[in-house]
Amino acid sequence: MTDYQRICLVHYHEIGLKGHNRASFEMRLLKNLGALTQDFPVVTIHRIAGRLLVFLREGTDWETAKQVADLMRNVPGVARVSCGFKCARDLDVMSQVAIAALAEAGEFATFKVAARRNHTDFATGSMDMNQIVGAALCEAYPEKQVKMKNPDVVVGVEVVQNASYVYARSLRGVGGLPVGSSGKVVSLLSSGIDSPVATWKLARRGAVCIGVHFSGRPQTSDASEYLVDDIARVLEKTGCIARVYTVPFGDYQREIALTVPPALRVIMYRRLMFKVAEAIARQEGAGALVTGESLGQVASQTLDNIRCTDAAVDLPVFRPLIGTDKLEIIAEAERLGSFEISSQDAPDCCTLFMPRAPETHAKLPVVLEAEAALPLEQWIPELVAAAEIRDYACPAYKPKKRQR
Repeated sequence: MTDYQRICLVHYHEIGLKGHNRASFEMRLLKNLGALTQDFPVVTIHRIAGRLLVFLREGTDWETAKQVADLMRNVPGVARVSCGFKCARDLDVMSQVAIAALAEAGEFATFKVAARRNHTDFATGSMDMNQIVGAALCEAYPEKQVKMKNPDVVVGVEVVQNASYVYARSLRGVGGLPVGSSGKVVSLLSSGIDSPVATWKLARRGAVCIGVHFSGRPQTSDASEYLVDDIARVLEKTGCIARVYTVPFGDYQREIALTVPPALRVIMYRRLMFKVAEAIARQEGAGALVTGESLGQVASQTLDNIRCTDAAVDLPVFRPLIGTDKLEIIAEAERLGSFEISSQDAPDCCTLFMPRAPETHAKLPVVLEAEAALPLEQWIPELVAAAEIRDYACPAYKPKKRQR
């Protein structure tokens, strides 16, 4: 196989529906993939007709090629990744490469060939290529069957101006839009199950995500901060998080617990979190906040209480999990790779100074009256200034200098 160069064809769907700005989405995806695969033997990535073509270094083995494809399929904006080879525009060569590509497709019982001639200067048409390459595959794999509808494997053969691309192993991607194409958001990121999934969902819609973690420190240990870092490392693999602010929140919760009626503590915690997150969002130039709330899941997530917390800020608050139940969220977390991390016990601000009977149907005038006793104008800048910053690998993010 020394005459054939390994490639991956990256297909996208939603980007292809864009109009005059389609090229900017393609370039954003290309740059993201290039940065995220820099530790792999990727030579270059080119835009071709409706796809991105990833060239792997000569001599790259199959296991490494699979690792590259498995990474790219999880990058937002990628609909599918096909693994194969670039070879000469020669039918005998293309047939031999198709045999090799099919050998790397995994277990299968049925297949078909889908050939396409993109340039008419190649004499053989698509239907004839299907028959010629298909005959070679039938001879090489006599125990396998050709099936035209819903086969286990589709062997793609594409003839372009100066080369041919042949591939068989094709992996479904996560779809969506490339990170960096839809602005910037600030996500309230805990060490729990929900908020990492919510963050990923916004990244999949093209947003650069900045996390804000409210730690119970110094009233609790800093264990949740390590878990959040582990979660961020998972998101970082596909460029889905850019930076995390860790805010030591415990002393302020204690003051709230001593000042406001017990039933309103949780709402007061949430309102202060939102205000601090909004201040960080303004500093970062972000346009919205994100939470992992699901309607009715806990006391703070009733309609009345959500209204009271939203009223604390001017920025829109996105809740991508609002209509999702816990089992669905767990399944998403397992696919994302954050579930095992989030399942570890760690004291954090969410469990600190919790009342026995939290209010589930708060009224905004009552909340505002209780909140008036808190020195929020002093607290918010203090908390923002106390936040500790950790940056992660997000190709679409350009860090802003911290304002003091």
